[in-house]
Amino acid sequence: MRRDSLWFHRDFRLLWAGDTVSQAGTFVGQTVVPLLAATVLAATPFQMGLLTAAENAAFLLIGLPAGVWVDRMRRRPLMLRADLTRAALLCTVPIAWWTGVLTLTQLIVVALLVSVATVFFDVSYQSYLPSLVGREHLLEGNAKLQASQSVAQVVGPGAGGGLTQLAGAANAVFATGLGYLASALFLWRIRTPEPEPEPHNGLPLRRQIAEGLGFVFRNPTLRPITLCTATANLGNTIFQSMMILFFTRDLGLSPAAVGALMTTFGVGGVLGALSAGWVTRRLGQARSIWLVPLLTWPFQLLTPLAGPDWRIGLIAVGMTVESFGVIVYNVAQVSYRQAVCPDRLLGRMNATVRFVVWGTMPIGGLVGGGLGAWLGVRGTLWIGCATLVIPMALLLFSPLRRMRDVPKNAYA
Repeated sequence: MRRDSLWFHRDFRLLWAGDTVSQAGTFVGQTVVPLLAATVLAATPFQMGLLTAAENAAFLLIGLPAGVWVDRMRRRPLMLRADLTRAALLCTVPIAWWTGVLTLTQLIVVALLVSVATVFFDVSYQSYLPSLVGREHLLEGNAKLQASQSVAQVVGPGAGGGLTQLAGAANAVFATGLGYLASALFLWRIRTPEPEPEPHNGLPLRRQIAEGLGFVFRNPTLRPITLCTATANLGNTIFQSMMILFFTRDLGLSPAAVGALMTTFGVGGVLGALSAGWVTRRLGQARSIWLVPLLTWPFQLLTPLAGPDWRIGLIAVGMTVESFGVIVYNVAQVSYRQAVCPDRLLGRMNATVRFVVWGTMPIGGLVGGGLGAWLGVRGTLWIGCATLVIPMALLLFSPLRRMRDVPKNAYA
């Protein structure tokens, strides 16, 4: 193993460990919170869509100004505060359950506030990574962080389903809060000095937001990447808003079986994270951004074909292949974005991209809830899958199709 590998970078290992624990808690929560709403609070399809929207609404509401604030502040203390806030909010759910006052309204409000803290954490850590490891290690760093997310996708849903089966969904939410506390502990131990943020020279918030927007949307490669990811997230959120109902009501699966089935998404993600570096080196980083989705994302169409028999296996195949492609795409495009952006704009660039790509998710949740009430659960899954055709076209007709790697003069 090379001595310049991030395996030998102490503070990156702490960031990596903290992110892994945090992501595990997140994926436990993403399983148990919808299960709590669907099986205990008897949520309707529209209410499930509303809950999905609340989990992602903050990027649409505060995503752009958050980027300006991140560029004005040190990123690691901001990440610490976000972790502690999420832990405190999620612990209110089991407390309310134990005292007999838990309602769907509280669940939606908690999901919304947790998403606000997540905005600051996600924008901060993507902007923090280049200063922690250097731009020459971005691809390796992002691959390892994506591996954490993928392992969490394997462990989290299964653990969440099993905990729900054994102890109840409200008690299982407690594990999510513990994950964020552990993440904060790891981040607190990082010792690498963080550079002072560049002075903002008194520019008004609106002008700084506009600078970030202009950098992303005037760039001929960042623009299609952003629009592709946004459209894909719209379709995926429409799909995911009905997924738990499809598993529990249409297919009749138990909470433990739901958790086990959802681990297949994480298995594909782990394989994608482990092979992302190899794939991007063989295909080229820019080429991987459009070719990998073209070859893997259509496999999601297998899920609506499933039934309560051997056809459940179609879900496992579809989710495994599609998640493999999603992770390789994410490693390639996030590393590409970080490589072509100057340090002073990293927060705003990441926030602008997150505002657009995550801003479609609450819309997708509401659309999914409405479609579920109108067309039914399976019909909504078909529409969510079909939406993935659009982002692939955006990439195929972009300058990325004529590129192999990051341009050498992208940013010096």
